[in-house]
Amino acid sequence: MINLSQQENQFLNKFNELKTLSGSHSPSIVTLMEEIGSNPIEVDACFLSNPYATELFIEFFEKELVATKKLHNIIESYPPQNQEIAQYLSKAIKIPSENIFIGNGAIEIIQAVIHNFLKGKIVVNIPTFSSYYEYVKNEEDVLFYQLSKENNYVIDIENYVKFIEENRPNTIVLINPNNPNGDYINKNNIKGLLDKIKFVENIILDESFIHFAYENLELSMVETYELLQEYPNLIIIKSMAKDFGIAGLRAGYGIMSAEKVSSLLKTGYLWNVSGLTDYFFKLYSRIDFQKRYDLVRKKYIMNTLMFINELNRIPNIKVYPSKANFALVELTDGSKARDVMIKLLFTYGVYVRECSDKIGLDGQFLRVASRSFEENIIILDALNNIYANNEE
Repeated sequence: MINLSQQENQFLNKFNELKTLSGSHSPSIVTLMEEIGSNPIEVDACFLSNPYATELFIEFFEKELVATKKLHNIIESYPPQNQEIAQYLSKAIKIPSENIFIGNGAIEIIQAVIHNFLKGKIVVNIPTFSSYYEYVKNEEDVLFYQLSKENNYVIDIENYVKFIEENRPNTIVLINPNNPNGDYINKNNIKGLLDKIKFVENIILDESFIHFAYENLELSMVETYELLQEYPNLIIIKSMAKDFGIAGLRAGYGIMSAEKVSSLLKTGYLWNVSGLTDYFFKLYSRIDFQKRYDLVRKKYIMNTLMFINELNRIPNIKVYPSKANFALVELTDGSKARDVMIKLLFTYGVYVRECSDKIGLDGQFLRVASRSFEENIIILDALNNIYANNEE
């Protein structure tokens, strides 16, 4: 069992203070460095993004904005309005612009959808991303559907449909792949599920991690946007922070009926993103960028597969199957997840997500994000060293 030193316990106390201020989310690296002044953080395996895509965006950014001095105009000028940005995003995802709602990160879309369209009960699978139940104004309206630990927190679709039929909610939430365990429902099963619950007014399908999922050996990107034509009650939410490594830009979008988009725009979302985010969406709509991005996306998936395979070799942990860019790791030796997280951060400069605040998890869990090949080596070495030193 992993135990902390006196210094590490002092660090834990400081971390807990910041965690309290962050609620159900983790303190950012910037906050940790400014408030605690810890040892340098070498690897951010807490927040979930593709580092190769970040480098790709920076390459275009420097060439097209910095070197040409066009950055000045973007900073000084107002960005286009929401639906103007939707027009060129529609070229990238091949969906009419009137069905696209641009968000200041996916979190803004989640809040907007729940506050505007939830009229009664909402079913949220647990464990999952906490904002989907935190934004519900009346706690009594939230119905939790517990995913089974014995089934690796994989959704049992037949049992889930029965739960929905019995409770008749106004809204349901599916994150696919799910966060924090990475379980993925393939496209055929999603369609079959939608067929069985057509009576639900709002079906939120959060696909923030779907660029890391795949259904063939070519690792082709999975796309479900066309389902909106058959299921007008479908609301697809997409964060760009994970796929493209641009969390600092705050970029996301929602795909939903034109009526829902129009309704949201009337409530104050006309100028909700920055000029830099506008530049990203323009870049995302370009064929040259899409081709380069698909290469780094596949490279990252291959890295992640190797990383998860190596995680499985570490003693005293269980790694849950994942088709996302992270793995849910259960500590099986009696160690506390927060102790292991602190030791990784304080001693090795590796920041991972400790999951004790995740409703629906039974045990001691870490969520470990995949990073670059070199960073993944650092993560694996740190975890191996912790358990090797503990055995001595």
